[in-house]
Amino acid sequence: MEYDSIGGVCSLSKSTRNRSPVDSKIREMNRLNGDSSAASDTSGVSRLCVLSNAEWLSSFEPRRGLAGGHLQTIVGNFYPRPEFGLKAEAETVEVDPADGSRVLCHCHWQAEAVRPARLTVVLAHGLEGSSESRYILGIAARAWEAGCNVVRMNMRTCGGTEQLTPTLYHSGLSGDLGAVVHHFTRQHAIQRVALVGYSMGGNLALKLAGEWGSSAPLVAVATVCPAIDLAAGADALHEGFNRVYEWKFLRGLLARYRRKARLFPAIYAPLEEIGSVRSIREFDDKIVARYWEFRNADDYYHRAASARVVEQIAVPTLILRALDDPFIRLTAETRAKLLGNPHVRLVETLHGGHCGYLSTDAGNEIHWAEATVMRFLLAATGGFNGS
Repeated sequence: MEYDSIGGVCSLSKSTRNRSPVDSKIREMNRLNGDSSAASDTSGVSRLCVLSNAEWLSSFEPRRGLAGGHLQTIVGNFYPRPEFGLKAEAETVEVDPADGSRVLCHCHWQAEAVRPARLTVVLAHGLEGSSESRYILGIAARAWEAGCNVVRMNMRTCGGTEQLTPTLYHSGLSGDLGAVVHHFTRQHAIQRVALVGYSMGGNLALKLAGEWGSSAPLVAVATVCPAIDLAAGADALHEGFNRVYEWKFLRGLLARYRRKARLFPAIYAPLEEIGSVRSIREFDDKIVARYWEFRNADDYYHRAASARVVEQIAVPTLILRALDDPFIRLTAETRAKLLGNPHVRLVETLHGGHCGYLSTDAGNEIHWAEATVMRFLLAATGGFNGS
């Protein structure tokens, strides 16, 4: 399945499309030689489009022995990347003046003389991740090497910052991401910002893009396995082997809640009073909904999901998703909205798992999603300096 230059869908595998060359020196790469030959639809769910100018897009073939969604998810989470040793400037940003909530950002700024004109890439991690998550460091290194400014944002309470806010975090706080963008835009006179989000962070990025439309300084968005339909994803986590992932998330979320209850005992009830929490849906129903004044988990999922606003996205936007992702689900209604938006590029691969995407490419190019995201951003924005 192929992909058009205006908007549409592409389902890619090695068997359906020849691989484009991959230039590991991203800073020198604004264009790649692409193969626009026709291919058949192997996904069974995608409509045929014409690949004309998507030279940033190469096919994905899973690493030998890692074709399964669970293998890609688990191995991809731990597979090493080159160390990103560049020292970061740590800065807290107020995201809610009403309660003084702040988030911690780790920033990497290009030289002051060129900083405002350089593309600034703001990174949003997934559920129970942080600015130190491997995939965040991986994409940060690529963006920096490409000549961009980089901001690695922690969501509220994440990255060891429970004391910076009296609140919990949740999937709908796109305003926090917007506050970070506005803060650094004012501070550094930034002209162009691109958002990159993984999983839950992808939902935040897409939600903010839908809310902002074409408002400056936002110029592009790229997401990897975004949790666009929250209710469907929460329920999928409670199925079969996926409960392994669910339990891992729950352990982290419940431990975080206990820390918040110790820090803010006047706000948060002891877990013993909350009762049994055995699923993500129960956590969202008993804790997130209670402390964020949603009626229940379903009300939270509806109001926090980017699915409600994706048709309003008005900047070049990439959505990468694997059809064998164990727990991210996309409803037919949301998919139709994405396909109907000419600004959205929906790329669906047969394999890749959840944010795994370990490919047959050599060296650090094994991390196909990170390489693809940077090629897309540079192509969509005219390179790091917009030329």
